[in-house]
Amino acid sequence: MKHTLRLLASGALAVASAFAAHAEDFRLGLITPPPHIWTKAAEAFGADLAEASGGAHSVSVFPARQLGNEAEMLQQLQTGALDMAFMTVAEVSNRAPDFGAFYAPFLANDIGHAARIIQSDYARGMLDQLPGKVGVVGLGYGMAGLRQIVSRGDVSSAGDLAGKKLRITPFEPILDFYSALGAAPTPMPLPAVYEALANGQVDAIDMDAELIWVLKYYEHADTIIESNHMMFPMVGLVSAKVWAGLSEDDRASISELMNKHLASVVGSYVEKDPVWLGQVKDTGKTYTQVDPAFFGDAVDAWNAKWSEKSTALEGLRAVAADTAE
Repeated sequence: MKHTLRLLASGALAVASAFAAHAEDFRLGLITPPPHIWTKAAEAFGADLAEASGGAHSVSVFPARQLGNEAEMLQQLQTGALDMAFMTVAEVSNRAPDFGAFYAPFLANDIGHAARIIQSDYARGMLDQLPGKVGVVGLGYGMAGLRQIVSRGDVSSAGDLAGKKLRITPFEPILDFYSALGAAPTPMPLPAVYEALANGQVDAIDMDAELIWVLKYYEHADTIIESNHMMFPMVGLVSAKVWAGLSEDDRASISELMNKHLASVVGSYVEKDPVWLGQVKDTGKTYTQVDPAFFGDAVDAWNAKWSEKSTALEGLRAVAADTAE
């Protein structure tokens, strides 16, 4: 009996030791503030992973650029210093130009169409190139809302933006678009945007409806332009070095749960983007809805340039055509 108890105790200790050896507190970085939909989804993913693993795994979420900007976090993912990130596809496109095709002007007709494009098999297939090209594993896509323009001055035509300092996310596709428009695209981190718009450091900003409303950028605007001119996808990433050290069961669980919460992000924007736009419109600011013709030759100029940079542009256009309603 004593021998049996000793064996049972030894077995339990061995299991516990093995369990502890594989336990992991993953670190997940984002640039978005704590109340943001992306951040909340990351926290929910961490909670689900802890529950599914019986406490063996947990996720510490670092929002608001606590671990650096996206370029710095991507470097950390490549070295294995950072385990996971919810990152704009914009930053990924700086390393893997094919992903710049997601920002083709007016690729999506509306927010629901944008969701169908990024959830397509073709879009998911594009993730296969990330381990080799970028040193990360892409598990799936989220997104923010479509892009709009907020201006301190009156804007009745695209010509009114010529020469104006317009805040952008620092990546090539959007830089090329506003350069073609004749504006002066000005890269700037998100935390600096409110004050920059308030004090005239920038004349206008490129932004999604959520942040225009929630962070009250409209307070320092004279004109809101609802253009819906670009998608803004996000991707859930895991360091390829970290991924290589995970068991198949852990990989499957992480992939399943992360995709669950990425899908919830997409669903939230499909539901809420029109609501935020309506709230911004109700502020009484000059509110203008425009179509591709507003941007003149800039759309064609962007398409010509990026058809040479991204081999995925034609494929995503085909997906867009197939998923349009």
